[in-house]
Amino acid sequence: MVSPYPSVSILGTGSYVPEKVVTNDDLAKIVETSDEWIRTRTGIGERHLAGAHETTSYMASAAAEKAIQAAGTEKKDIDLVVVATMTPDMPFPSTACLVQNKVGLGNITAFDVQAACSGFVYALNIASSMLRSGAYKKALVIGAEKISPILDFEDRTTCVLFGDGASAAILGVSDVPDVGILGSLGGSDGSKPDILCQPAGGTAIPASVESLNARQHFLKMNGKEIFKLAVRVMEQASLDILKKHGFTTDDVDLVIPHQANMRIIENLAKRMKLPMERFHNNLDRFGNTSAASVGIALDEAARGGRLKKGDLLLLVAFGAGLTWGASLVKWQ
Repeated sequence: MVSPYPSVSILGTGSYVPEKVVTNDDLAKIVETSDEWIRTRTGIGERHLAGAHETTSYMASAAAEKAIQAAGTEKKDIDLVVVATMTPDMPFPSTACLVQNKVGLGNITAFDVQAACSGFVYALNIASSMLRSGAYKKALVIGAEKISPILDFEDRTTCVLFGDGASAAILGVSDVPDVGILGSLGGSDGSKPDILCQPAGGTAIPASVESLNARQHFLKMNGKEIFKLAVRVMEQASLDILKKHGFTTDDVDLVIPHQANMRIIENLAKRMKLPMERFHNNLDRFGNTSAASVGIALDEAARGGRLKKGDLLLLVAFGAGLTWGASLVKWQ
């Protein structure tokens, strides 16, 4: 199906993870768990946790520099920055503005998107739409999270799941028809906010001695509910975007899913009737990096030679909100 809009290609990708690696055995020293318990339930073996200097904007900027280099793009040609994060350096100004300064970009449009684990896909959708409008020429899209400060290391059901990191992509308008980001979709359901949230720190529960003592500034999650919803919603989003663009699951060369839990990915593959070989997974080494995860996996696939020209990629994610999103990409 030929699109009436200009093509928007992914010109280059980049990622950054902190130097500090924390294994399951390391976590077993501070919380009641074990390597076997974590691996059998999640598929995670280790994760990277950021140091004090590795803020969200620091990691985002490092990933951005790699993406810019990979794209062969001049910084002066970038006129849009969209950063997806639920863990900004501070509530305001936006992390995107901090990245704009740290990377040395011009006085360009820069803003944050908050869609939790779906953030990178949301940001791709927004940036590609803005490029197609003709108002912008090249965009820097980033997914970055420093989740470790909001993890409760007394709660073994959540602290073992997450890691820190950042990913980035440079988008540009292409004269070649029907390449790059063919299309994206997103969705939300705000009726169940409590099943994955950080209760305090906003206007509903401002920071106080009471909120701190109640450990309400840490991430809270109902794992069973998230699991059931994630599989169903990611499958539906995948089928919807494929149908919208005239494809079937058989046409997909590689699926890059949000890296949350190996059981979720395995169930998604089963429901889509696709072999696991068509799914790119790095969950065992990075854990759930929220908005950074899809982009880190994309960068890894690109740099690892797993992608070839003409491949059809499906990016799909699910996160707090609840939010979900999917993008189809024809690799160029």
